[in-house]
Amino acid sequence: MESYRLKIKDLSDAKKEIDRLKAEGKKIVFTNGCFDILHPGHIRYLYAARELGDYLIVAVNSDKSVQTIKGPDRPMLPQDQRTEMLAAFGFVDAVVIFDEDNPLNVIKHLMPDILVKGGDWKEDEIIGADVVKAAGGEVRRISFVSGFSTSDIIQKIKR
Repeated sequence: MESYRLKIKDLSDAKKEIDRLKAEGKKIVFTNGCFDILHPGHIRYLYAARELGDYLIVAVNSDKSVQTIKGPDRPMLPQDQRTEMLAAFGFVDAVVIFDEDNPLNVIKHLMPDILVKGGDWKEDEIIGADVVKAAGGEVRRISFVSGFSTSDIIQKIKR
């Protein structure tokens, strides 16, 4: 088995690792998304997120969750493939899958030091921002990379 697959964790194992790292004084960075068809915008975003701390955990919407959010034709790639690709990046330290429509329960459970979303999100719309800030953490928005969109890629393929 490829060692990067060890980065794919269930929520309980991720919590244990995060607690251990926090005890060592490490800064935990959290982000989430569907990451359906990976493109340079995703890579630049995730790399920038990792630069904000010592450990980047990425929560990925399950197939069921993506269908609820994006519609019955999505995801294009199943959750196991999406998580495997994310885990293969050296700057991603852990990947978890969640079934809910939003990551609030995951954020509450893991309680990261830094919650990251794209610059296209207003801070008051970022799910979990209030929870992270109330615990002394911070919320960071990373500039949106224009010219890259999974929906646009799908439309181009369909044409």
